[in-house]
Amino acid sequence: MPVKVANEWLNSCSGCEIAILNLGETLLDLLPQIEFVHIPVLMDHKHYGQLGEKREIDIPKATVGLLSGGLRNEEHLEVAHEMRKKCDILIALGTCATHGGIPALINSFTNDEFLEYYYSTDSTEPGAKIPDQGISPLLDRCYALDEKIDVDIYLPGCPPHPDQIATAILALLNGETPDLPFKSVCDTCPAIRKGKGNITTIKRFTENPEYDPDKGIDEMRCLLEQGYLCAGPVTRAGCAGNDGDAPRCISARVPCRGCYGPVRQDGNQLLDMLNALASNGIDITSIPDRSSLLRFSGAHNRLVPSIKGDK
Repeated sequence: MPVKVANEWLNSCSGCEIAILNLGETLLDLLPQIEFVHIPVLMDHKHYGQLGEKREIDIPKATVGLLSGGLRNEEHLEVAHEMRKKCDILIALGTCATHGGIPALINSFTNDEFLEYYYSTDSTEPGAKIPDQGISPLLDRCYALDEKIDVDIYLPGCPPHPDQIATAILALLNGETPDLPFKSVCDTCPAIRKGKGNITTIKRFTENPEYDPDKGIDEMRCLLEQGYLCAGPVTRAGCAGNDGDAPRCISARVPCRGCYGPVRQDGNQLLDMLNALASNGIDITSIPDRSSLLRFSGAHNRLVPSIKGDK
């Protein structure tokens, strides 16, 4: 009998669901073994019944639940609790679900601050009313899933590589726990590292690093050693998939931006990176935008509103 699978998206962009579709032929091979009972990107299955006849959210029972996106309003929280109740195994799919993702950048501001900013601009009429009809009330901030519900498996990535999604699903089909190694991007990066460099400050990525476009990544000097802020040391690997390719950003000769979140689930990318730089004699005050190290992991109270007047 096929294993029932349910998928939902919350405070997210649907990129994780597209990553599921990007399994391609692997997905076709899996279909005889799984049955999607709820997945918005593929099928029309409404929360309150196809005709709206139900009074409570109803998601079918499933063995495996794939839940993407963080929690920003009460509707997200309600759907998340329903998924947790109906799924035997719940997977936090994508960095928004595991660490807040890009949407959690809003945690640097209070609700009043960001609503005032968006609805009181030069393009709005003076005294314009903030919409409040038919809109789910906001939570006080953007939460990762495990701050509100229990999560069984974490599958970060923005989005997760299809290879990792397939690995997790195949393991569960075989009655096994997915083997998702905790490695950093640096552990999988082929760029040349010569040890402690002679840099003392971090520069903005406004010019190309030094490399020969006719040669491979394995002949390019480490971008961090070239003085660029590369989050590879404090970011979980996975974006290269299972084929041993170079990490995606590095393949484009661009520093890692940290989209897989910290190497360990409870890690702090900002603090870990500052410690790593300082221990190598680099002036951390030279970092152009330190909070950018939390651009994908601002939940779990990593990003909080600044105190008024605090610089």
